[in-house]
Amino acid sequence: MADVVTPDPPIHLVVMGVSGSGKSTVAEAIQDRMGWVFAEGDDYHPEANRAKMADGRPLTDEDRWPWLQTLADWTRERDEQGESTILTCSALRRFYRDILRRGGERTVFVHLVGDKYLLMERMQGREHFMPPSLLESQLDTLEQLEQDEEAIVQDVTNSPERIARVVAAQLDLAP
Repeated sequence: MADVVTPDPPIHLVVMGVSGSGKSTVAEAIQDRMGWVFAEGDDYHPEANRAKMADGRPLTDEDRWPWLQTLADWTRERDEQGESTILTCSALRRFYRDILRRGGERTVFVHLVGDKYLLMERMQGREHFMPPSLLESQLDTLEQLEQDEEAIVQDVTNSPERIARVVAAQLDLAP
């Protein structure tokens, strides 16, 4: 792991995208490069949400609100301590991202995008509570980032290490 890069004010990265985009792998590569605190957003889902998704049923907004607030609270706690963070979360809708932005003054979305068939292939080749059958529902739900949302968009065909380098450079934190 690299030495911790400590920007002031703290930066809070949300590695976002639909299932199969590689959020966790990319977030780990960014953590290796920056040394920031990392949280896997899926780990904060209540068991009822995980069971629902495992059954192939998409979550409703009502299912997501408490989970998103928990993620924003996690970020806020670290922001108050002056720590930069990396969080994985699909963050598919603008309203979800608005909740996450409440966690810290500078929240930057690292949006991983890719071909639907590549994403499906990735999902079919892994063990995860999110079944491939929910990919279409996630793609339908995804709302594109807007101009007032600070974002770095990366194609999932890039290696996680390359994406981490691009993120560092875009944030002007590259060595």
